[in-house]
Amino acid sequence: METAPKRTAQALSAVLITRDAEEHLERVLQPLSVCDEIVVLDSGSRDRTRQIAAAYGARWFEHPFEGYGPQKRRAVALAANDWVFSIDADEVLDAEAAAALCAVSWAREDPAVCWRINRRPFVGRREIHHTHWVPDRVVRIFNRGRHDFSDAAVHESVVPTGAVREMPGSLLHYSYRDLSEVFRMDYHHLKSLSYRAAGRRASGPELAVRAVWRFLHSYIVRLGVLDGRAGVVIALAGSVNAVMGLALAGEREGRRQR
Repeated sequence: METAPKRTAQALSAVLITRDAEEHLERVLQPLSVCDEIVVLDSGSRDRTRQIAAAYGARWFEHPFEGYGPQKRRAVALAANDWVFSIDADEVLDAEAAAALCAVSWAREDPAVCWRINRRPFVGRREIHHTHWVPDRVVRIFNRGRHDFSDAAVHESVVPTGAVREMPGSLLHYSYRDLSEVFRMDYHHLKSLSYRAAGRRASGPELAVRAVWRFLHSYIVRLGVLDGRAGVVIALAGSVNAVMGLALAGEREGRRQR
C-alpha cells in the first residue's frame, strides 16, 4: 500500500459508521492519517472492527442502527472539528486524494463551500467502468455548521447549501465481493418504509415500465454492455432496485388492510 502523506494540523475530522467492517477497514483507515482525528460510530460489530479502529487511534462510539442518514448525522455530530470528511467502511482514499486533503488549509476555507470526490466502483477486484454506477461523484467533505446528511434511511447524501468544488483523486469503492451481492434486500426494505411514509405507490404496469427502462438505461444508454457479464447483472440489479421498494410498500399496505 502507498504511504500516506505526512499528517498536518488541519482541523479536519474523518467520520465513518461501521458494523462488522473488518474486511476493508485497515485499508480504509490507513490513508486517513492525513486527518486530525478519526471518529467511528459502530452499530453492534462482532468481528475485529473495534480492534482495528483502536490500532489506528480512532475515537470509538456505539449506537443502534437507525438508518443510514440518521446514523451518519449522529457520527458527524460526534466529530471534534466542524470540517468533516465522511467516508464509508468499504471506501479507500487513493494517494492523489490523500495528498489533496493535505494541501488544503481547512481553517481558511469558506464554510459555505463543500467538496465532492469521484467514487470508482468495484465488484471484487474488478473495476466497473460503465452502467448507471458511473460516474459517481459524491459530496463528502463539508463544514457541519452549514451542511449535513439528509435523514433518508437509505441512499442518504450530503445536502449542500452553497458551492460545490471538486476534490482531486478518488474513493475506491469495494461494496461487493461478487455479483451476487449486488442485489441488496436490506436496501429494498428500508426504501419501502420511506415510500410508505411518503404515501408513494405504484401499479403493476407502472412497476414493469420502471423496471424495463432502468435496465435499458444502465445496459444500453450508460454502456453497461461494455462491462460484459457484470454489466448485465448490474443493470438487472438497477431494475430490481427501481421497483422492489415500491412493490414492498404496496404489499405491506395490502397486508394491513386484510
